[in-house]
Amino acid sequence: MKECIFCKLIAGELPSFRVYEDQDFVAFLDIHPVATGHTLVVPKAHSHDIEDTAEEVFVELMKRVKKIGQAMAKALGVPGYNVGINNGRSAGQLVDHIHAHIIPRKGEGDGLLPWPGREKVAEEELAEIAERIRKQILRT
Repeated sequence: MKECIFCKLIAGELPSFRVYEDQDFVAFLDIHPVATGHTLVVPKAHSHDIEDTAEEVFVELMKRVKKIGQAMAKALGVPGYNVGINNGRSAGQLVDHIHAHIIPRKGEGDGLLPWPGREKVAEEELAEIAERIRKQILRT
């Protein structure tokens, strides 16, 4: 896609700080990192989001995330890392090309917050939501 910034990075039309590349994937440092070492793992074949990505590509993406995440944690000396995919604008996806974030975590005091929320939900509401999701899964 000519307008996709990640496609331009993959093609070498824009500079990037690559940490990994193979025939199907590339990983590079985020230029607006949440934490030092924040890495993006991107399939070379363009697809917009999870729904638009072939299942086998998504599985391979997760394999690369695991490999790169483990190497990043060792290289940076951090005890853990977050893995995330922002799927759609409402979820914070800023680039319309599927990609995974690997964010190194130093632990408490690293300035990053855990998931917000944690409100208690009534069991009846949980049961109703679970039923709606189960029914939708059966339709797909």
